[in-house]
Amino acid sequence: MELVRVGEKTYYIKNPTNIGIYKADDENVYLIDSGNDKDAGKKILKLVGEQGWKIKGIINTHSNADHIGGNQVICDRTGCDVYACEIEKAFTEYPMLEPSFLYGGYPFKDLRNKFLMAKGTKAVNITTHLPDGLKYFSLKGHFFDMVGIRTSDDVVFLGDALFSVETITKYHMFFIYDVREFLNTLDYLEGIEGKLFIPSHCQAVDDIKDLILLNRNKINEILKLIYEYCKNKVTFDEILKYVFDTYSLTMNANQYVLCGSTVRSYLSYLCDEGRIAYGFDENKMIWKQAC
Repeated sequence: MELVRVGEKTYYIKNPTNIGIYKADDENVYLIDSGNDKDAGKKILKLVGEQGWKIKGIINTHSNADHIGGNQVICDRTGCDVYACEIEKAFTEYPMLEPSFLYGGYPFKDLRNKFLMAKGTKAVNITTHLPDGLKYFSLKGHFFDMVGIRTSDDVVFLGDALFSVETITKYHMFFIYDVREFLNTLDYLEGIEGKLFIPSHCQAVDDIKDLILLNRNKINEILKLIYEYCKNKVTFDEILKYVFDTYSLTMNANQYVLCGSTVRSYLSYLCDEGRIAYGFDENKMIWKQAC
C-alpha cells in the first residue's frame, strides 16, 4: 500500500481498491472505503498509525465486499463509526444479502466467500451524518445506492462509477445492477468538475471524459450483442454462455452470479425499452427481439 497526498487534507492509498483518507484535524482521519478483507484493514491500520493518525470513521461508497471488507477489523480496534447510504447500509450490516441477492436464493457454500460476503458492521446513514469538509452525491447504477465523495480539497472519489481501461479490455463485462441508472450516472459525471478524480479501481486522473466514453461504449456494445442474439428465441443461460464465449471468458461460481446478474440487468433494460420481450415455451423462460 502506498500513501499519496492529493490535497491539504486529502490522501489516498493505492490499492486494488483505492482507499481515501480525509484529515478532519491534526489527529483524526476518515477513510473512504476499507478494502477487500481483514488483511487490507490491518494494513490500513498500520499505515495510518505510522502517520500518528486515528481513524474516526469509515465512509463506504457502497456495500460490495471489496469496499467494506476491512470495516470489521478497523471498527473493532478503533471503535470508529461506519457511514453508508440507504440500501447500502442494510447490505453493510447484513452482508449475507449480497450473495443471496446475486444468486437469487440462499447461496451455496462456494458463494459464501470473502469476495462476495464481508463481515457485517453497524452503520450510520450517510444522509443524516457526514463529517464537515465532505459531501456525498448519488452515483446509482453499479449498485443500489452507491455514492461519490467530494472533499474540501475538490478531490472526488467515484467508487465503482467508472471502470478502468485494463478491466474493460481484459474482461469486457463489469458488474451493473441497473443499466439505465449507470448510463444516467455517466451522463451526470460528464458535467461535474474537480481537481482530481479517484475511481476505486483506476488510477487517479484530472479528466474522466475518455473513461466515461469507454464505459458507455462498452455498455452499448454489450446491449447490441445481446439484442442481436435474441433474434431467435433463447434462454437466459444460452445468452450468458454466448456472452462468455464471445469475450473468451471463463465461468466459475463467482462469475456466474456476478455476470449472470449483470446480463439479467441488460435484459431488463432492453425489455423496458421495448426492444426485447420475454415469454414461456415448454416451461422455459425465453427472450426474443420485440422490434
